[in-house]
Amino acid sequence: MLKKRELEDCAVLYELMKHPDVFPFVRQKAASYEEYLFVTKQTIEAEEKGELISRTILDEWHNPIGTINLYDIQDGIGFLGTWIGKPYHGKGYNKIAKELFFSETFFELNINSILMRIREHNLRSIKAAEKLPYAVHANETRKTIVEKLKEETGVSYELFEVPKDVFTLYTMRSTIDQTDGLMEA
Repeated sequence: MLKKRELEDCAVLYELMKHPDVFPFVRQKAASYEEYLFVTKQTIEAEEKGELISRTILDEWHNPIGTINLYDIQDGIGFLGTWIGKPYHGKGYNKIAKELFFSETFFELNINSILMRIREHNLRSIKAAEKLPYAVHANETRKTIVEKLKEETGVSYELFEVPKDVFTLYTMRSTIDQTDGLMEA
């Protein structure tokens, strides 16, 4: 489940974010709770201006467990940033959060494609991206972006892309498969 970012969730999210297995992979790092509050306030304001899209990821009891964001949006394309707290790793929240977020951004917010840049040493995130049936490895098809990222940051990335049409086909196929299952029962 997802919801718009709120300052009330910052205490829980900050504690989850600072875990050593999570912190290195968070885009908007904060060294203190106060700094995390400030960054979150900036994020909320940036979304109000249409500069990014940011949601809090919730577990089934509506507890905040991470965030999912679309940054650097230009011409209907943006970069995804997701992190989930360590206690929630490997429990399926990543896939659920992404599918909800992609549905909202593609079908309600006019996004055409989502790029996922993953540091080549972040094997956990690469494996997670490879499991997404609608994600396309884009190091060759978006080679100029990969080269620009390496030039700007000095870091090598694996780039994945989720085009709206591929995600739409996936959701349509999933709906048909579910309907067929109901009819057979």
